[in-house]
Amino acid sequence: MLSIDPKEIPAAKLQGYLQGAVGPRPIAFASTIDKDGTPNLSPFSFFNVFSSNPPILVFSPARRVRNNTVKHTLINAELNREVVINIVNYAIVQQASLSSTEYGDGVNEFIKSGLTMQPSDIVKPFRVKESPVQFECKVNDIIALGNDGGAGNLVICEVVKLHVDESILDENGAIDQNKIDLVSRMGGNWYSRANAGLFEVEKPLTTLGIGVDAIPDFVKESTVFNGNDLGKLGNVETLPTEEEIDTFVEESFEAKAVLSADDDTKKFLKAKEHLDNNEVATAWKLLLATRK
Repeated sequence: MLSIDPKEIPAAKLQGYLQGAVGPRPIAFASTIDKDGTPNLSPFSFFNVFSSNPPILVFSPARRVRNNTVKHTLINAELNREVVINIVNYAIVQQASLSSTEYGDGVNEFIKSGLTMQPSDIVKPFRVKESPVQFECKVNDIIALGNDGGAGNLVICEVVKLHVDESILDENGAIDQNKIDLVSRMGGNWYSRANAGLFEVEKPLTTLGIGVDAIPDFVKESTVFNGNDLGKLGNVETLPTEEEIDTFVEESFEAKAVLSADDDTKKFLKAKEHLDNNEVATAWKLLLATRK
């Protein structure tokens, strides 16, 4: 068995061992407001419930390992002492992941991820309308666990109001674990779907996805694509060039056959098939070729 002294390996490698071994971890999809009133939205997998009376949730926005900077969520929680913790289920997992992109100050991740801002009843941060359960919270305390990269910051939140989508309830009014369809984080790019097992979501660590807001309206308005599809499309850093699209059409017999159809739905369904197979670049080329 490999035995390791945590002090003798790089922080990034230690983090990999911890995240790979301790899981599945629930996800706190945290909504906050910055000093200028701009919404911020980001997921955190160091999260759980720690008390029911009073109702206490704790999540930890850790200092970045690579450069020891702190996240906007922590800054906003310290400033305003309010947060909404939204629960992530499978239907919004790609959009939640996209929101973790390191966008600059003042960028609204709700818009980038294509999720809907829902006003809260008590606190100022917005809720994620698409989330099946949303917890409006006051921040009771923030405990810094260290000053180096990778150090956590325990944000201790007291729930002052919760919102539950009635569609996930069973006949007794309790949350049906199949209907809520929860997801959780594992190591690397891996997630776990509570009722289906492991799957991968490409983590936007070093790239800036174009965002759902940059997807053409003819794609966003189609009923073929769901939120996860849009999240995948919005996670690309650049769109294919005209030359790349032309080459794709010229060299792909399948693309020519699909594009010759008069029905956009057939074309979009083929693009969705590529998305389901994580062939995002091909899906983009096909979609953009439909408007050439």
